[in-house]
Amino acid sequence: MARVTTAKRGLWGRFGFVGDIISELRKVIWPTRQELVRLTLMVLAVCIIASAILSLCDWGFTELVSNVFMRGIEGT
Repeated sequence: MARVTTAKRGLWGRFGFVGDIISELRKVIWPTRQELVRLTLMVLAVCIIASAILSLCDWGFTELVSNVFMRGIEGT
């Protein structure tokens, strides 16, 4: 059986992936400025809403634990 090698030799064999990266980046459909701004604002809004919900849950559980467990310690 003959040995078949597909790897490139030399300098371009090691750094040939750079050309592949550039050709793949040319295929990308980049968003317009309007799409970029709209999607960025959507991500920021979702992050703010999620952080508000998590903050309220954290505050609620903190109050619950302090009222349930710490009440017994303060009464002694």
